[in-house]
Amino acid sequence: MDNDKKGEYMSYSKLYFHFIFRTKYNLPAIDIMYERELYAYMMGIIQNTSSKLLRIGGMPDHLHLAVEMNPQLSVSYFMQQLKGSSSKWLGENPHFPMFRGWANGYAAFSFSKEGKNSICAYIRQQKEHHRQTSFADEYRSILLDNECKIDERYFLKD
Repeated sequence: MDNDKKGEYMSYSKLYFHFIFRTKYNLPAIDIMYERELYAYMMGIIQNTSSKLLRIGGMPDHLHLAVEMNPQLSVSYFMQQLKGSSSKWLGENPHFPMFRGWANGYAAFSFSKEGKNSICAYIRQQKEHHRQTSFADEYRSILLDNECKIDERYFLKD
């Protein structure tokens, strides 16, 4: 390659992910009065990975996040950073006395620019959604909609 041309070529990417993960033992450990404190902390973790939080929401026992993820990161590394750092912070925070850690595993699904508004709206409406639907039913439905095979031996087990 001609040195004069070096740097003229650029890779382009935009990676959107919908992440879902839950508290260990499905404990209702995320107090609604203090959830914004947790959300702000998680936004900081996400920014530190050079990623962008589009929407966060959930219930006392689980979270949904829409993220524009840094393409230099793997999904597993991103989740390790997010869950690991937030778990330590939650464990030391007196506002979350029931928190025992995050459950093993998570769900991560990519989505398109066209799907961004609907995913963010879905996350924003979590509290309303869960007046009628349990997390187990919601999670099972999302997994099946994304053609994930569910092994009942491990489904929602810690």
